[in-house]
Amino acid sequence: MFFVIFATNRRKYMNIEPIAYYHTTLHTKFGVPRQSGIVPELRGTIIFEPAYRNADALRGIEGFDFLWLIWGFSLKGKKEGEWNPLVRPPLLGGNEYMGVFATRSPFRPNSLGLSSVRLLGVEHGVNGAVLHVAGADLADGTPIYDIKPYVEYSDAHTGVRCGFVDSNSWTQLKVVFPEELKTVFDSADYEALCKILELDPRPQYHNDPERVYGMPFAGYDIRFTVSRDNLLRVVEVVKL
Repeated sequence: MFFVIFATNRRKYMNIEPIAYYHTTLHTKFGVPRQSGIVPELRGTIIFEPAYRNADALRGIEGFDFLWLIWGFSLKGKKEGEWNPLVRPPLLGGNEYMGVFATRSPFRPNSLGLSSVRLLGVEHGVNGAVLHVAGADLADGTPIYDIKPYVEYSDAHTGVRCGFVDSNSWTQLKVVFPEELKTVFDSADYEALCKILELDPRPQYHNDPERVYGMPFAGYDIRFTVSRDNLLRVVEVVKL
């Protein structure tokens, strides 16, 4: 898979291909955090393609706590090149339009995403140097096109305006997880799963207290209901 970026002012193309792929416990879009960093407990690995498994390319990376990932929306559900100038951000309930370039919608002209993740460490093995990261908002198998270090003095901006995000916030749910269903997960996966559920993985237009939702996570289907008073109750965990 690769993208072709076309610059009209210079009449040039740029071919880019994945340098790596991201791997995690979330195998579909359902449940993936809506932004990077909001579920710091969620861990994953970045495995480089054979052509980029060069240790020199990562020299010095362990001196950084955070990285920028440039990646592709591989599960967005539309054909490459399809996009709209107006989109409906989930944070606004899916009822209000905003300009695509004023949002982080996946339906963009070039289908590229940008995320900041914490670097936990580098493991050297049969797949070359593998990056262990946390806090990503990517599904399993997401292609990574570039990696750059996060630099605090230039990348962090405090006290700034953030558009419609400033006046809207996500509803956080209270999660009830039966003790007998917790045992299938280790402590790290369980902590990440609860955080994902607290942030309400349902589409914003879904609000049926009788409906049982299913979310794939770590090889299991997590089935749950959400009451009108924002109580999420896990009712079943089924092996996929």
